[in-house]
Amino acid sequence: MRLPKINIPKKYIKAGAWVLGVFLVLIIILGSIAYSKREALLKQMIAKAIKKADTDYGLAIKIGDAGFNGLSTVHMKNISVVPKDRDTLSTVNDLTVGVKLFPLLFGDVKLAEVVLNTGKVNVVLKDSLTNLDFILKRKKKDKKDNKAKIDLSEIAHDVLNQVLNKIPDDMEMKNLLFTLNDNDTAKLNLMTTTATIDGGDLKSTILVNDHEATWHIDGKLKPGKKQMDVIFFADGQKVELPYLENKLHAKLSFDTVRTEMKSAEYSGDNFKITGSWSVKNLLINHPKIASNDIIVKNAKIDADMLIGPNFVALDSTSTVFLKDAAIHPYLKYTLSPHKIYEVKLHADEQDAQAVLNAFPEGLFESLDGLQVKGKIKYDLNFYLDSSTPDSLKFNSSLTPYNFKIVKWGKLNLQKINETFIYTPYEYGKPMRDITIGPANPNYTPLAQISSNFKNALLTSEDPSFYTHKGFVEESIRKSFVINFKEKKFVRGGSTISMQLVKNVFLSRQKTLARKAEEILIVWLIENNRLISKQRMLEVYFNIIEMGKNIYGIGEASRQYFGKSPADLSIGEGIFLANIVPRPKIAMFKFRGDGGLKDYMLPYFRYMGRIMAKRGLTPADTSGYGFYNVRLREGLRRYLLPDSAKVDTAAFDTDTDAPVKMQDESKNLFDRLFGRSKKDTTTKQLTVQDTVKKTRKELRRERREKRRLEKEAN
Repeated sequence: MRLPKINIPKKYIKAGAWVLGVFLVLIIILGSIAYSKREALLKQMIAKAIKKADTDYGLAIKIGDAGFNGLSTVHMKNISVVPKDRDTLSTVNDLTVGVKLFPLLFGDVKLAEVVLNTGKVNVVLKDSLTNLDFILKRKKKDKKDNKAKIDLSEIAHDVLNQVLNKIPDDMEMKNLLFTLNDNDTAKLNLMTTTATIDGGDLKSTILVNDHEATWHIDGKLKPGKKQMDVIFFADGQKVELPYLENKLHAKLSFDTVRTEMKSAEYSGDNFKITGSWSVKNLLINHPKIASNDIIVKNAKIDADMLIGPNFVALDSTSTVFLKDAAIHPYLKYTLSPHKIYEVKLHADEQDAQAVLNAFPEGLFESLDGLQVKGKIKYDLNFYLDSSTPDSLKFNSSLTPYNFKIVKWGKLNLQKINETFIYTPYEYGKPMRDITIGPANPNYTPLAQISSNFKNALLTSEDPSFYTHKGFVEESIRKSFVINFKEKKFVRGGSTISMQLVKNVFLSRQKTLARKAEEILIVWLIENNRLISKQRMLEVYFNIIEMGKNIYGIGEASRQYFGKSPADLSIGEGIFLANIVPRPKIAMFKFRGDGGLKDYMLPYFRYMGRIMAKRGLTPADTSGYGFYNVRLREGLRRYLLPDSAKVDTAAFDTDTDAPVKMQDESKNLFDRLFGRSKKDTTTKQLTVQDTVKKTRKELRRERREKRRLEKEAN
């Protein structure tokens, strides 16, 4: 179809030409004026920027010389940046920066070219001071001045755009030195000898600590499309971070790390960043993580990150790959109107051996060589609203499908079904070998242990032992709630199954790896019925620590009361159950005449009432045997006078009790796993062991009293 010809009068064409001509002439005139005045304008802009840096950040910026080099390129020499009353942060000998003209018309500053010759960035940390703390000064000012509602998605969008806009089309950088001096104890020098961007291709060479290693950061950059693909590696060796080893006593190394950003755009009201991150042969070593190297051969995450108006989240469409196993994580942190923490993990039904093989090397040493068949599926859900912590939600399930152990590895999990040798440890050192079987005169079969003790211990430690499969979700949930409220670790969630596995199968090293190994072994034992509940309880009663160098109910009942476990009264049973969380202070609960101290009575009534309600003992209004508990006469001569002050903390054990108060001075790792301590003597508790204590002794005893009264109420 042929369009009709439109005839425009010549007078309109002439008028349009004149308007366009005048417009072009004005642009040329204004451009000429601006070009002739550009040096003066540049000086004004620099002066304004220097003044703002001084006013807002306390930065003294000096530029020796600055001028235009071409139409849109600025050349500067002898630049220095010095925070007020701090060490010099940065110096640059020669810097050329070019900007793109067209985006500049719309207020966007996008770099076209950067050339840097010889510069230095020097970060200094001295105690609580650093030459970077000017950033915090500005943040505080912004927070004070800005009362408007913050939209995280807008902030993320703007920050990312600012970063991408500062990536030039062409870059040539030579001899840029980065130094980090942390209290003169940990130092790091990174010399970028060359770094170039040519048509989006990034290549760099970085010398670490004067030729100790050579690093490279190479890749492809497409800032206009919000895309990048960057890889980090070293020449002929692993990338190692000596700063971490010097500062945190942690080893971290890897062959390569690759980071890819595929897109960054709005999805509704949320800003969505899609990309991936992968690492090869990652090695981690820290005494609180594991006693040996943990090696992740090949790991990758395909991630979708969402930043909303008031939250940051890793979407459930993300996938973590470890060898041939995969899991979908969902993490969300909501900042307002109050903080909310959400964690979800989902692993589809997949081959169990593939999952076992996917675990990092060195993580589960005792299970090396274990072969299984069948499939497993895993789900975890955690939700905590900080405004209502009691409503915390937690559930975790590892579901087997035709799962079976085909071959034992390094450790036979069924060894405790027969007679075996148990070696208790005291602060990392072996105490003595104990035969768990008839050859040991103190060994007591389950049927020969008084129900008074069995019921008291199960009531206080693990009431649902016979019905759960190694874990009690409600107990773990309550532990999360209490620890969150107290803002410290004051309660654990260990079951008898977990304590048994920890003592019999694993080393006494308190690490994250050992805790993870404990959880997996408990699941294997309980879900595959490798050991009966009766046998587990029998072994537990015969190895449990119940005093200084006292292990098992046989030794404990004879040591404290001079009788066999079968003859224990209700009061003696409640007392022995009570000392399990802190066995080394058992003797301090007795008066000089051999009776129990009065502060124990509320606990006896509390536990007795619970047992009575469950039909485990007759109701008793006098104290459930409290007044009849008497230390055997042979030990009474070792008791201190009732007025003596005793530091019960000096005799704390490193047990992982289900409910245990922790030392407030400990850090997070220490609260979770204990701190290493020197071994103490194994002799029986005597007066000489305790008479040299300080005023701290009375405080700890009072604290123990308050704890028992709190439990009773």
